[in-house]
Amino acid sequence: MSNLRDILQTYVSDGSVPGAVALVARGDRVEVQAAGSADVAGTFPMARDSIFRVASITKPIAAAAVMMLVEDGRIALEDPVGKWLPELASPVVVRTPASPVDDVVPAVRPITVADLLTFRAGYGFPSDFSLPAVGLLFSELKQGPPQPQLVAAPDEWMAALSRIPLLHQPGEAWLYNTCSDIQGVLIARVSGRPLPEFLAERLFDPLGMADTGFAVPASKLGRFASYYRTDPAGGFELVDAPDGQWSSQPAFPSAAGGLVSTVDDWHSFARMLLAGGTAGGRQLLSPASVRQMTTDQLTQSQRDASRLFLEGQGWGFGGSVDVEAIDPWNVPGRYSWVGSTGTAAHVTAATGAVTILLSQVEMAGPTPPALMRDFWRHAAHA
Repeated sequence: MSNLRDILQTYVSDGSVPGAVALVARGDRVEVQAAGSADVAGTFPMARDSIFRVASITKPIAAAAVMMLVEDGRIALEDPVGKWLPELASPVVVRTPASPVDDVVPAVRPITVADLLTFRAGYGFPSDFSLPAVGLLFSELKQGPPQPQLVAAPDEWMAALSRIPLLHQPGEAWLYNTCSDIQGVLIARVSGRPLPEFLAERLFDPLGMADTGFAVPASKLGRFASYYRTDPAGGFELVDAPDGQWSSQPAFPSAAGGLVSTVDDWHSFARMLLAGGTAGGRQLLSPASVRQMTTDQLTQSQRDASRLFLEGQGWGFGGSVDVEAIDPWNVPGRYSWVGSTGTAAHVTAATGAVTILLSQVEMAGPTPPALMRDFWRHAAHA
């Protein structure tokens, strides 16, 4: 059986990725391997402490922050969000998902905090990206691959969102991505603190996540991997350099995909979840909140309609939850997600396992690439 380093090196050698860092942990047994380089020129070797744009594995962190506010008694899952997000107090819904954006009906009930956490608020990506109301998410909100410097500040962003109709009635359907960004605005407004400050105080500092944030300071740019997409000739096209879009704080800190992090930082967050919300003798989240986050909240029909994104999975708060053993790595209850920048992080409470893979090539679509699948296959047998 291939070892972890061999798997990473195979994909570096065949030109799939310039480099990657991976972590597989069960309890106190932790293996970390790095291979390749942080840039195509090979200037900087990839290392355990290399920093990556982690994209959608930001989402579970944002959901944990929302649950902290629930535990603080500041909000409740059943609360309509209009109190803090007045832009969403009276939403309208397209008559059918394929209807023009001006063919709308009122929402039958308010959007709740729980709707945002379960991605059932009515905003987000369905399997069909060509629907008129979905197009506005890209053109008006800059939803899609993370581009932090191109997105409007939260109040302006929310004003634009308020002009976009829901694709489905609240609670009706699971739709990808947008609800996490709305959670980020909700956290800031409920707490009265900018999202980066709240996350730093309540999660990153207590967990020792020293390299996690929405920007990389100049002193750390030497550890920051360049970000690429595959060009038509099979080579790499630079999307973002270390001194690019993440080198300064964005106007809109994206709770859907804006964070940078390292394998050890994300592992600290994962260990906290496995420990029922405890870290360093402090209770950051209650065991009940962690259970809610990591329990599938969807109906069978909602899962079936979302198979483009969810392969044999449901959705908890901020991440997927395995419900079917389709592949060797699928364990019921395995929680978390993948990121479009080539990242993946999962926590399996039943086995105490954590798997984290960080690479720096944009995924071509929602289906995890071969490197990710081979990594998961290895981790399942490790």
